[in-house]
Amino acid sequence: MSEKAQTWQYVEEYIPEGEIITQAREAAVDLGATPVTPGVGATLRMLAAVAGARAVLEIGTGAGVSGLWLLDGMAQDGVLTTIDHEPEFHKYARRAFQAAGVSSQRTRLISGRALDVLPRMAAGGYDMVVIDAEVSEAPAYLDHAVRVLRPGGTVIVVRALWHDQVADPARRDADTVVMREIGRFLAQSEDFVPALLPVGDGVAVAVRR
Repeated sequence: MSEKAQTWQYVEEYIPEGEIITQAREAAVDLGATPVTPGVGATLRMLAAVAGARAVLEIGTGAGVSGLWLLDGMAQDGVLTTIDHEPEFHKYARRAFQAAGVSSQRTRLISGRALDVLPRMAAGGYDMVVIDAEVSEAPAYLDHAVRVLRPGGTVIVVRALWHDQVADPARRDADTVVMREIGRFLAQSEDFVPALLPVGDGVAVAVRR
């Protein structure tokens, strides 16, 4: 193992996940979802805590792994709104939230296609938006994030390095190009203060000015 690979593994294992998150991760894999890594989860929790987030919008629920990390970092009265088009994912996410002792008043699970749901979300109503869903639709999700985020709010794009392919200009498959363009947009936008974190499969973080 190279020193860099050893360092990355150390980062992923730095904050161990609890039993309930591990169970949610196993459920996600069984369902065919791709849960965030422990390193990404710890990053989401930290960012939610730094922001003192009370209203978080998550696009892509899975089996609740990322939601559990976010809820642990959010303000105690914070509400997580999470959208997914797979009702089965929501069933398992609810189980995970209940197992973690999360009040039902702190979660709002919306079933449906995100691009149908997002136009109904309140403008400027969210402290944080987490994008972890269909890559081909991610640019449209980002457009909605600009609208629903309050000034000073944070947008997070998970899998921003897309299987370590974004950094290689020779990689031109559709999903890689989408993630590369999202990173370029955030880097060049006057609306955001961005950073790209090499944790998990990459996390793009940008604070709205």
